[in-house]
Amino acid sequence: MATRQINVERFSVTSSRSFQDVVAAVEENIGRPDMNKFSGDIAASRSEVELEKIVHGVVGASDLMEFTRFDQGAILRKELGEQAPRVLRLVAGNPLIMKQMVKFVPDAGSYAPVTILIDERPDGVHLSYDRMASFLRSYGNEEALKVAEALDSKVEALLMAAAH
Repeated sequence: MATRQINVERFSVTSSRSFQDVVAAVEENIGRPDMNKFSGDIAASRSEVELEKIVHGVVGASDLMEFTRFDQGAILRKELGEQAPRVLRLVAGNPLIMKQMVKFVPDAGSYAPVTILIDERPDGVHLSYDRMASFLRSYGNEEALKVAEALDSKVEALLMAAAH
């Protein structure tokens, strides 16, 4: 039995844009494939080249795709009504980037794909992300860390663009 302590860095940016505008800006730059078709296409692929072609065909301009979403605000509205803040959790990433990290650090599969949280607060709409590099740093693998840092840059650029 082993326990590992991981210090997580949270990136967060606050936007004065409306919740809907922020979500639309994120959606505009990430792929949103039909996940049943995507899973079938991945399962049917016969080579790494074919797999890469499938992934490249569904990621957005940010080189990321949405795997699923959780509208946590809808749950809050059941208790608080329409005044409840909107909260949306997106699970996003790129299977090819995940593969590169997992190849070096199998535990990276616990952290990828990543979570992007978009939520309303009194001071604006917050876009938050826990940096992948902070999850992987304690594993001491430089190759995985480089991939994680590149992923962090992609996600943070997406969030900054959506916020402004």
